[in-house]
Amino acid sequence: MTAQTRILIVDDHPLMRKGLTQLFAMEADLQVVAEAASGAEALTQVAAHQPDLVILDLNMTGMSGIDTLKALRDAGCQARIVMHTVSDNQEDVTRALRAGADGYLLKDMEPESLIDAVREILDGQVAVSPQLSAAMARALRGNEPPPAQLSALTEREQQILRLIAEGHSNKVIGRKLDIAEATVKVHVKHLLKKLNMRSRVEAAIWVVRQKKSD
Repeated sequence: MTAQTRILIVDDHPLMRKGLTQLFAMEADLQVVAEAASGAEALTQVAAHQPDLVILDLNMTGMSGIDTLKALRDAGCQARIVMHTVSDNQEDVTRALRAGADGYLLKDMEPESLIDAVREILDGQVAVSPQLSAAMARALRGNEPPPAQLSALTEREQQILRLIAEGHSNKVIGRKLDIAEATVKVHVKHLLKKLNMRSRVEAAIWVVRQKKSD
């Protein structure tokens, strides 16, 4: 049986949480394991349930979606995190992706398109609503670490970084390198810290850009 992707939904609107839960329940490989109505609750639920994917509202009362995203990444959360919002403001897209989001999806998307985008994100890609692609391109420019930082990575960390850039999940990386998935997670956490990056997506895009400039 195919392993299910564990999902946490973070939104301060109960109706939105319920709707997303019902949508994901229709997919055999997607399972909502917890909900959170605030950023603070999201931090607690991530620690308790270790989800693979976090669907995170941008505009919440109290702790904002961006602040929650930063707090999750600072706490070492390696789940895929996608912002789910009504805001198509390009500055919001930029802030979210630079803070470590793996995607930025608008709440007016068709359900089928949302599921497709979620699967892209789970496959290691960056996904945004189509009308926001230009904003995504701008968001992913810059913020490169000094080249000297790459030399700080161990040989194993560099191997894992290259596989991340190819879009592989921790589980697949573990299989390719014949190491445990938990070990891969530890290496990813260390290499992101050394490169001063918040997410594997940021690291992957940096590697791809380095190859193009060689």
